[in-house]
Amino acid sequence: MHCVLATLTLLLTALCGCLPHDPRADLVILNGAEPESLDPALITGQPDMRVVRCLFEGLTRLDPQDARPTPGLAERWEISPDQTTYTFFLRSNAVWSTGQPITSEDVVYSWLRALKPETAAGYAGQLYFIENAQAYNVGEIKDPARVGVEAVDPRTLRVRLTDPTPFFLDLCAFPTLAVVPRQAIEAHGERWLLADPVPSSGPFQLASWRIHDKIRVERNPLYWDAASVRSGLVDFLPIESPAAALNLYDTGEADIIWDKNLIPSQLMDVLRERPDCHTFDYLGTFFVRFNTTRPPFHDVRVRRALALVVDKQRIVERITRGGEKVASHFTPKGMPQYRPPEGLGYVPVLARRLLADAGYPDGDGFPIFEYLFKTGRVDEQIGVELQAMFAEALGLRMELRQTEWKVYLNAQNKLDYDLSRSSWVGDYLDPNTFLDIFTSHSRNNRTGWADARYDILIREANRQPDPAVRERLLQEAETLLVREAVPIIPVYFYAGVNFFDTNRVGGVHFNLLDEHPVRAIGRVDEHNPSK
Repeated sequence: MHCVLATLTLLLTALCGCLPHDPRADLVILNGAEPESLDPALITGQPDMRVVRCLFEGLTRLDPQDARPTPGLAERWEISPDQTTYTFFLRSNAVWSTGQPITSEDVVYSWLRALKPETAAGYAGQLYFIENAQAYNVGEIKDPARVGVEAVDPRTLRVRLTDPTPFFLDLCAFPTLAVVPRQAIEAHGERWLLADPVPSSGPFQLASWRIHDKIRVERNPLYWDAASVRSGLVDFLPIESPAAALNLYDTGEADIIWDKNLIPSQLMDVLRERPDCHTFDYLGTFFVRFNTTRPPFHDVRVRRALALVVDKQRIVERITRGGEKVASHFTPKGMPQYRPPEGLGYVPVLARRLLADAGYPDGDGFPIFEYLFKTGRVDEQIGVELQAMFAEALGLRMELRQTEWKVYLNAQNKLDYDLSRSSWVGDYLDPNTFLDIFTSHSRNNRTGWADARYDILIREANRQPDPAVRERLLQEAETLLVREAVPIIPVYFYAGVNFFDTNRVGGVHFNLLDEHPVRAIGRVDEHNPSK
């Protein structure tokens, strides 16, 4: 797959590198790392998803204000009394950007494609709530007709779930469940994103992708809600340097900085006072992964010892400095009907006792180990701080291993690390979006840790119609994650930080998911500021 992506990169560069001078886009967004792909089935990173949400839509889409699911390609739906069968009715004016109608068969194809084992979709688990979806994804079932998604007629789709799933409509707005063009994929195979044009089901279509330069999208005139799309041309710039990002923004070359990691951390105290700096709470957690398959980190006593000497307050005060809150649990607060349990605190005395019990008194005999992190000043500073904490409190030697984004993701996926810098941003407003990733079947687990009790707790919780019983089961699962088994160390909860001038840009609303549908964003009309 990586060879295919590399080939795609070279071809896109060749195709897009000699275009004539482009006009300035209506909206220029500083988007972070270069996307790995624009295929909804393959993407896992935020930079990729922001672009993909522009190009491909699902049965539902996110409301710009509160990020809750609203009708997308489906204009309405019916839910059975037992809440396990959903019947979706597609819009009569839902068509591809190339003019062909979008049908329920396209939805079935898109979901089954994401579930095919050979696709290796990182977020295939988002579909596991559908009857037989997991069995099909792991190869236990070969017949796709047994998966609980059925095209009743060209405009009607029936979905059978294994159990009531209160967040299923949220999942239908997630990129993995977006509708992709079967006609292009079957014609061009893995090179379908090179089709000219790429058929789009979303509010925009792909105009060009210049590697390490920009991705440009343009309004899709055949989108069912094209009249509400505020910008005609939008550029996404792959910028990872905070200094470069701030310079582009301050000189007017860009309109929006989405991510706090694109802001120089040493300037945050001053920049937070600016009127174009907008801060808010959102569902994001910075944490450290253990590779639990590698000695000595296969020993829970070792993992707990390291977790107990991470001074999280020191990190948010000295390094991040953006209003972040320390995290002892993994799931951020703020989601409906869930109160996360407390995890481990800062207890160096207990940590030293645990390390000695594991056979390493005062760190004697403990091997040198590595901390994997992606390129970036803040991530490097956090690595240095952790390095000092482990040395000071436990006498351990940790080396730093810095890589660029794609190498970093690949190393995590292959469990080619000892400890790794990690983060997770919620995909929907339910604690399952955090806790499900550490089930044994999840491709986003990336720790090597698997626990049957944890899997059962998550599964039983999501079958529960009683919110109080569900909360109790999820709390038990999270306690296992952050206090008992400890395959991760929660460090802090992100503070959302966006930069844009409200006198120039409108349509950005702050919500817990930090999701801002680009279709709703545009330049402010000086004669009519509400537009």
